[in-house]
Amino acid sequence: MRTRNAEKEELVKKMTVQMIVANGVEKFSVNSLAKACGISVATLYIYYKDKDDLIVQVAIEEGTRLIDAALKDFDPEQSFETGLRKQWKNRAGYLMANPLSTQFMEKLHMSSYAEKISAHLDGRITHIMKRFVENALARKEMKPMPIETWWSIAFGPLYSLLRFHHQGSFIAGKPFSLNEEILWQTFDAVIKALKP
Repeated sequence: MRTRNAEKEELVKKMTVQMIVANGVEKFSVNSLAKACGISVATLYIYYKDKDDLIVQVAIEEGTRLIDAALKDFDPEQSFETGLRKQWKNRAGYLMANPLSTQFMEKLHMSSYAEKISAHLDGRITHIMKRFVENALARKEMKPMPIETWWSIAFGPLYSLLRFHHQGSFIAGKPFSLNEEILWQTFDAVIKALKP
């Protein structure tokens, strides 16, 4: 049996992300991946059992890195505004520094792989964020609302800004680059919408 090569495995992961971002999930194939990596298709099967396993495993690694970044130095016992500001700082910092990862996860989120990936991802972010919101509600620091509404208001604007930033343009092609002023001005509007 052939042995694993860590450098080849990392190349496979990197190229998987790049190819899915460039061409979409539907056009991704193990044959084109193997060719792009300069390896045989058989080599891929040393690392992954099939194409689905490859995509899911790479996505789980990318998702875990994002979760780790989002939770870095975050305390669900913090005040609502302080904690949400930390979430915005962590998420924006990671996603701006890792644009391919961002686009990769977004494409998979809109694909048939979304459910498989989320089923495997660490549930601690859900648990920690739920505790954070429950604490904010108990302290009357935010308006009561369905979780879907809360998430859309709390993070939807951030992800829209990041999408515009990665595209390099706003609606109708107007050039756009996210900066601290716009980030925190938007955050202030979000906080106003969520506070009682």
